[in-house]
Amino acid sequence: VFGVILGTGVGGGVVIDGRLLGGANAIAGEWGHNPLPWPRPEWGEVPGPTCWCGRAGCIESYLSGPGLTADHPDRTMSSREIVAASQGGDPVARQAMARYEDRLARALAHMINILDPHVVVLGGGLSAIDSLYDAVPRLWSRWIFSDVVATRLLRNAHGDSGGVRGAAWLWPEPEAMG
Repeated sequence: VFGVILGTGVGGGVVIDGRLLGGANAIAGEWGHNPLPWPRPEWGEVPGPTCWCGRAGCIESYLSGPGLTADHPDRTMSSREIVAASQGGDPVARQAMARYEDRLARALAHMINILDPHVVVLGGGLSAIDSLYDAVPRLWSRWIFSDVVATRLLRNAHGDSGGVRGAAWLWPEPEAMG
Protein backbone atom coordinates (compact mmCIF):
# COMPACT_ATOMS: atom_id res chain seq x y z
CA VAL A 1 0.00 0.00 0.00
CA PHE A 2 1.17 3.49 -0.78
CA GLY A 3 -0.63 5.86 1.57
CA VAL A 4 -0.90 9.49 0.49
CA ILE A 5 -1.73 12.59 2.50
CA LEU A 6 -3.07 15.50 0.46
CA GLY A 7 -3.73 18.48 2.68
CA THR A 8 -1.87 21.58 3.80
CA GLY A 9 1.21 19.58 2.80
CA VAL A 10 1.80 16.38 0.88
CA GLY A 11 3.24 13.24 2.39
CA GLY A 12 3.11 9.52 2.14
CA GLY A 13 4.02 6.19 3.59
CA VAL A 14 4.66 2.67 2.41
CA VAL A 15 3.02 -0.32 4.09
CA ILE A 16 4.27 -3.82 3.34
CA ASP A 17 2.59 -6.86 4.88
CA GLY A 18 0.74 -4.60 7.33
CA ARG A 19 3.89 -2.85 8.56
CA LEU A 20 4.96 0.71 7.94
CA LEU A 21 8.30 0.88 6.14
CA GLY A 22 10.68 3.32 7.82
CA GLY A 23 13.78 3.03 5.66
CA ALA A 24 17.44 3.75 6.39
CA ASN A 25 16.75 7.49 6.67
CA ALA A 26 13.23 7.19 8.16
CA ILE A 27 11.73 8.86 5.08
CA ALA A 28 10.24 5.92 3.15
CA GLY A 29 7.29 7.17 1.15
CA GLU A 30 8.27 10.86 1.27
CA TRP A 31 7.24 11.92 -2.18
CA GLY A 32 6.12 15.52 -1.62
CA HIS A 33 9.62 16.94 -1.93
CA ASN A 34 10.51 15.26 -5.18
CA PRO A 35 10.05 17.01 -8.51
CA LEU A 36 6.72 16.72 -10.28
CA PRO A 37 7.35 14.10 -12.98
CA TRP A 38 6.87 14.74 -16.68
CA PRO A 39 6.50 18.53 -16.24
CA ARG A 40 4.36 20.47 -18.67
CA PRO A 41 6.01 23.79 -19.60
CA GLU A 42 2.72 25.14 -20.97
CA TRP A 43 1.34 24.95 -17.41
CA GLY A 44 4.34 26.76 -15.90
CA GLU A 45 5.76 23.57 -14.42
CA VAL A 46 9.33 24.34 -15.53
CA PRO A 47 11.11 25.18 -13.29
CA GLY A 48 7.98 25.29 -11.15
CA PRO A 49 7.10 27.25 -8.04
CA THR A 50 9.56 27.54 -5.18
CA CYS A 51 8.67 25.17 -2.37
CA TRP A 52 9.07 26.03 1.31
CA CYS A 53 11.94 23.48 1.34
CA GLY A 54 13.92 25.73 -1.01
CA ARG A 55 13.65 23.59 -4.14
CA ALA A 56 11.55 24.38 -7.20
CA GLY A 57 8.81 22.23 -8.65
CA CYS A 58 8.18 19.92 -5.69
CA ILE A 59 5.07 17.74 -5.84
CA GLU A 60 3.86 19.43 -2.65
CA SER A 61 3.95 22.82 -4.38
CA TYR A 62 1.27 21.56 -6.77
CA LEU A 63 -0.79 18.98 -4.88
CA SER A 64 -1.24 20.58 -1.46
CA GLY A 65 -4.25 22.75 -0.70
CA PRO A 66 -2.08 25.88 -0.94
CA GLY A 67 -0.73 24.54 -4.24
CA LEU A 68 -4.23 24.24 -5.68
CA THR A 69 -5.01 27.78 -4.48
CA ALA A 70 -1.79 29.12 -6.05
CA ASP A 71 -2.69 27.51 -9.38
CA HIS A 72 -6.05 29.32 -9.62
CA PRO A 73 -5.99 32.87 -11.07
CA ASP A 74 -8.02 34.15 -8.08
CA ARG A 75 -5.58 33.36 -5.30
CA THR A 76 -8.08 34.53 -2.69
CA MET A 77 -10.14 31.37 -3.25
CA SER A 78 -9.42 28.46 -0.92
CA SER A 79 -8.92 24.98 -2.30
CA ARG A 80 -12.37 24.07 -0.93
CA GLU A 81 -13.92 27.02 -2.83
CA ILE A 82 -12.12 26.03 -6.03
CA VAL A 83 -13.45 22.46 -5.77
CA ALA A 84 -16.99 23.73 -5.13
CA ALA A 85 -16.79 26.18 -8.04
CA SER A 86 -15.51 23.41 -10.29
CA GLN A 87 -18.39 21.14 -9.27
CA GLY A 88 -20.75 24.06 -9.95
CA GLY A 89 -19.50 24.33 -13.53
CA ASP A 90 -17.13 27.32 -13.26
CA PRO A 91 -14.80 26.90 -16.26
CA VAL A 92 -11.73 28.51 -14.63
CA ALA A 93 -12.08 26.36 -11.51
CA ARG A 94 -12.67 23.30 -13.69
CA GLN A 95 -9.41 24.02 -15.54
CA ALA A 96 -7.56 24.27 -12.21
CA MET A 97 -9.07 20.94 -11.13
CA ALA A 98 -8.14 19.31 -14.44
CA ARG A 99 -4.52 20.40 -13.94
CA TYR A 100 -4.64 19.13 -10.34
CA GLU A 101 -5.98 15.73 -11.43
CA ASP A 102 -3.36 15.46 -14.18
CA ARG A 103 -0.54 16.37 -11.79
CA LEU A 104 -1.76 13.88 -9.19
CA ALA A 105 -1.96 11.18 -11.87
CA ARG A 106 1.63 11.84 -12.99
CA ALA A 107 2.96 11.95 -9.42
CA LEU A 108 1.20 8.72 -8.45
CA ALA A 109 2.21 6.99 -11.70
CA HIS A 110 5.82 7.75 -10.80
CA MET A 111 5.37 6.07 -7.40
CA ILE A 112 3.52 3.13 -8.97
CA ASN A 113 6.43 2.66 -11.37
CA ILE A 114 8.80 2.49 -8.39
CA LEU A 115 6.77 0.59 -5.78
CA ASP A 116 4.15 -1.27 -7.85
CA PRO A 117 1.64 -1.20 -4.99
CA HIS A 118 -1.64 -3.08 -5.01
CA VAL A 119 -3.44 -0.03 -3.64
CA VAL A 120 -2.92 3.72 -3.31
CA VAL A 121 -5.01 5.19 -0.49
CA LEU A 122 -5.69 8.92 -0.36
CA GLY A 123 -5.98 10.74 2.94
CA GLY A 124 -5.94 14.37 4.06
CA GLY A 125 -8.48 17.08 3.35
CA LEU A 126 -8.15 16.96 -0.44
CA SER A 127 -8.90 13.23 -0.43
CA ALA A 128 -12.58 14.20 -0.15
CA ILE A 129 -12.61 15.40 -3.78
CA ASP A 130 -14.83 12.79 -5.46
CA SER A 131 -13.57 13.44 -9.00
CA LEU A 132 -10.07 12.21 -8.11
CA TYR A 133 -11.16 8.59 -7.86
CA ASP A 134 -12.38 8.47 -11.45
CA ALA A 135 -10.07 10.94 -13.19
CA VAL A 136 -6.70 9.96 -11.73
CA PRO A 137 -6.77 6.22 -12.58
CA ARG A 138 -8.00 7.12 -16.06
CA LEU A 139 -5.09 9.54 -16.48
CA TRP A 140 -2.26 7.65 -14.77
CA SER A 141 -2.24 4.76 -17.27
CA ARG A 142 -0.44 6.98 -19.77
CA TRP A 143 2.52 7.27 -17.40
CA ILE A 144 2.66 3.80 -15.84
CA PHE A 145 5.19 1.45 -17.41
CA SER A 146 2.87 -1.50 -17.85
CA ASP A 147 0.34 -2.61 -20.41
CA VAL A 148 -2.16 -3.37 -17.64
CA VAL A 149 -2.60 -1.32 -14.46
CA ALA A 150 -4.01 -3.33 -11.57
CA THR A 151 -3.25 -0.76 -8.85
CA ARG A 152 -6.44 0.63 -7.31
CA LEU A 153 -6.96 4.17 -6.04
CA LEU A 154 -9.06 4.16 -2.86
CA ARG A 155 -10.54 6.67 -0.48
CA ASN A 156 -9.40 6.37 3.13
CA ALA A 157 -11.64 4.36 5.45
CA HIS A 158 -11.42 6.66 8.50
CA GLY A 159 -11.90 10.17 7.15
CA ASP A 160 -9.32 12.76 6.24
CA SER A 161 -7.66 12.44 9.67
CA GLY A 162 -6.85 8.76 9.21
CA GLY A 163 -3.12 9.52 9.36
CA VAL A 164 -3.49 10.80 12.91
CA ARG A 165 -5.46 7.71 13.83
CA GLY A 166 -2.76 5.49 12.34
CA ALA A 167 -0.05 7.35 14.24
CA ALA A 168 -2.00 6.82 17.47
CA TRP A 169 -2.10 3.08 16.79
CA LEU A 170 1.71 3.11 16.55
CA TRP A 171 2.10 4.80 19.94
CA PRO A 172 3.36 2.35 22.59
CA GLU A 173 1.07 1.13 25.33
CA PRO A 174 1.52 3.07 28.64
CA GLU A 175 3.14 0.10 30.41
CA ALA A 176 5.58 -0.33 27.50
CA MET A 177 6.74 3.26 27.86
CA GLY A 178 8.50 2.50 31.16
